[in-house]
This record gives sequence, structure tokens and C-alpha cells, in this order.
Amino acid sequence: MKRFSHELTIGLSVLIAALVLFFGINYLKGINIFKAANYYYASYTNVAGLSVSSPVTLNGLKVGQVREINYEYDNPGHVLVEMSLDKQLRIPAGSKAMISSDLLGSASIVLEFSTASGFCKVGDRLEGGNAPSLMKDVSTNLMPSVSAIVPKVDSLLTSVNRLVGDSALLQSVKRLDAITANLQATTLYLNRTMATMPATMKTVDGVAHNLDSITADLAVLSAELKTIPLKSTMDNIDSTMSNLNDITDKMNRTDNSVGLLLNDRSLYDHINGAAMGLDSIMWDLKKNPRRYVPPIKIF
Repeated sequence: MKRFSHELTIGLSVLIAALVLFFGINYLKGINIFKAANYYYASYTNVAGLSVSSPVTLNGLKVGQVREINYEYDNPGHVLVEMSLDKQLRIPAGSKAMISSDLLGSASIVLEFSTASGFCKVGDRLEGGNAPSLMKDVSTNLMPSVSAIVPKVDSLLTSVNRLVGDSALLQSVKRLDAITANLQATTLYLNRTMATMPATMKTVDGVAHNLDSITADLAVLSAELKTIPLKSTMDNIDSTMSNLNDITDKMNRTDNSVGLLLNDRSLYDHINGAAMGLDSIMWDLKKNPRRYVPPIKIF
């Protein structure tokens, strides 16, 4: 009984290990054995990059995976690929299963549904084919364009080298450096000027205050001027100017003493002669005083 129990334990352990190995391998392959699936087939002449458990996609969504890849010995040059697809997926008749490769070389199967109204039966063979690879598109479409651009790029680089080596460009760069230096100096000056703006504003405020005081004084002066009898003052000035005009007119005429004194030449000459005679008398008086003043006798 003990021996039987020991053998049973070994058998169960081996069975469990086999199940774990089976499920583990399928898990690593991405195969979910608990999920119901339908199987379809497709034949290809080139399955480069495709491997068991490679995804099968529809409109970018994974709907299954590659189950097996076998060579068709009864159809030389072709490889039969078995696909495990979701059980609920219904494939229209005439649909294609295209192998698509990425830049890294990994391949997957892309389903391209047709517009037919009927559906394929489970186990049917779909039409297989190879979609253009990205590398082939690059070599076919991009490389000719690149080859055409290369001479233009070479010419452009030659022109750039000539431009860089041009002395005029160097002079322009030096001028730009000088302009930049001037701008920096101007910015520094503006910063200093802005720093002195508070003091300047105080001065402006003082000037404005003085202007306010002057304006107030002018207002007071204007009020005082309004109180001055300007009309009577102007009348007095006119009267004074009239009198001055009369005096000036009389001084210019010869019918009065002042006019004769200012305008009569003979009177001027007589006065001048009298003054000269008086001067001679004074000079002689100083020289010969006894002639004019008799000596005083003392008794």
C-alpha cells in the first residue's frame, strides 16, 4: 500500500510537471488554450520574419496569432501557416492574409477583409501574400529622391563654404559685434538714466511747485491790476504828453525867451561874448586886483 502511494505521488508529480510545462510553453508562445478559437490557413512563398505566435491583426487590433508554420511538401515552394483567430471573428469570403514586416525585421499577418456578403468556413485557406516592406519602400521611393538631393546639398555646402570664407561677411560680423557693443553701452546708459529718474522727478516736482507759486502770484497781480484806474491814468498820461508837446513846440519857436535862447544864433553869440568878457575880467581881477580895489588907508 505504501509502495502504491509512493508511485501515485511520483505519477501525480510528473503529470503536474507536464501540465506546467505545457501551459508554460503555450503561455510563452502567447497561446491561451482556455480561449476558444477558430483555425484558418494561408499559403506563402516567403515567410521571412514570421514565427510561431506572431500576431494576426485586423485594423491594427490583434485578433489572433500564428499557430504553426509548415513547409508544403505537396506544393513545392510554398509554406503553410496555421492561424488561430478569435472564435467570434467571421471572415468574409475572398479576404486576404498579408505578411507585413517592420524595420526591425519582425513580421506579422494583417487581415484584409473583402466586401463579399458570404463568410469563410472554419479551416478554409485564405489568400496569402506579402505586403511591401518599409525597407523596400525606402529603397524604391526614398533613395532616388535622396540621390537627387545629394548633388544639390553638395552645391549648397560649396556655396556656404564660399560665403563663410568671404571677407565681406567677416567685416559684416565685426560690424555686428560693434553694433552689439554699442547697444550694450546704450542699454547701460539707459539703466543709469532710469536709476536717476527719481531725483529728476523730485526736481520736476519742485519746478512744478514753483510754477504753481508763480501762477498764484500772477493771479494776484492780475487781480490788483484790475483794481487800478487805468482809464484815469491813461488820461493823465495823455494830458502830460500833450503838455510836453506844447513845451517842445514853444521851444522850437522864436516868440518866447526859451525859444530865442535855443534858436537865436546872435543871442547865443552875445551870451558867449559876454561870458568871454566876464572871464577876461575875472582873469584880470586875479592878476591886478589893485586896479579894481583901491588900497585901504589906515589912519
